[in-house]
Amino acid sequence: MLILPAIDLLDGRAVRLKQGVEKTKKVYSEDPPAVALQWQAQGAAMIHVVNLDGAFGRSQKNVQVIRQIIAVLDVPIQLGGGIKTLDQARQWLDLGVSRVIFGTIALTQPQIVAAAVAEWGASKIVIGLDGREGKVAIHGWLEQSETDVLALALRMRDLGAERVIYTDVQRDGEQVGPNIAGTAELARASGMAVIASGGFSKIEHFTQLAALQEPLIEGAIVGTALYEGSLSLPDLIRSTRQAPGKKGTPC
Repeated sequence: MLILPAIDLLDGRAVRLKQGVEKTKKVYSEDPPAVALQWQAQGAAMIHVVNLDGAFGRSQKNVQVIRQIIAVLDVPIQLGGGIKTLDQARQWLDLGVSRVIFGTIALTQPQIVAAAVAEWGASKIVIGLDGREGKVAIHGWLEQSETDVLALALRMRDLGAERVIYTDVQRDGEQVGPNIAGTAELARASGMAVIASGGFSKIEHFTQLAALQEPLIEGAIVGTALYEGSLSLPDLIRSTRQAPGKKGTPC
């Protein structure tokens, strides 16, 4: 199972938020490229980067720092946060991002997902499914839809997408434990590769997820627990190492 350390960018700095609320930001580094190099040196095979400014409507805010992250790394990054058009997706892919994440527009403009899959292939596209009590949260988690997470996953699968990141919004940044049961059910019911996110804070959370041996659970994203020092990336990688799932690892 792949462990993806997260770098959340706000105004050029590496931060963490609680449940996506901007005013809860805690700054962990003024030098995000150095953080990326740290995770790579500790064994990360891919880095999960979120352009929080993009999610809050400031899509161009962190272009330079993302460019710098790509330049210093040998491993790929996947990028999310405010990617709403094909032109924006193209910009990031041309810059060197390996995969782009579509969030809100998967619900509001699914035709963009279909066009992106047709243009770049499913391997370059990830669907960000952010759930709160089983319903899809959109617009940087500020709004709640009436659409079931699974229903949207199935709709995306029908459009050719193969991979989702599932985040339980209520657990993100809170270190209260992930929604393991919900993650496993989403993988089984959708038939899509799933990367888990939100609430991972103990090594047991990762080993429990890996112990399910659900082949469609590709990996897990971890953020706050790494930055706070309660988890070690090398320890996580060692504890969850196993054969790749049906879709293979994303690297």
